[in-house]
Amino acid sequence: MRHVLFRLEKDRYALPLSSIREVVVAPETFTRVPRSPKAMKGVMNLRGRVVPVVDLRELLDVAPGPVGGPGRVVLLDRGRRELGLLISEVDGIESLEKIGPPAPKASLAVKGLARLGAIPVTVLDPDALDATVARAFTTK
Repeated sequence: MRHVLFRLEKDRYALPLSSIREVVVAPETFTRVPRSPKAMKGVMNLRGRVVPVVDLRELLDVAPGPVGGPGRVVLLDRGRRELGLLISEVDGIESLEKIGPPAPKASLAVKGLARLGAIPVTVLDPDALDATVARAFTTK
């Protein structure tokens, strides 16, 4: 199965290519949403559409590193709605065949672990990511 590989700082992650609509350069600022969860970066205007953007670092409890540019927004295709995930950089599209079980105490959004050569890759589940975002809005 083909996956989009991307980075959150130095760590590599992957999402199934079929679950991604597009990747865009993140705007310099986002429009903040009042009383939104900490992971919610805000909303952005993308060709006339309002897209909510979540900081994937916050959602997965990844320690923030040095800011290295504006980053990218991965737009998950969630049917009639979109969800943007703020990431550091996209590395490309690769086939990941063997996906092992997730590490103990891993986020519910983690589907498993894979290797690309000698590089470990955390494979994320788009449906579980969507559910994690929804849960963040209901529990503050």
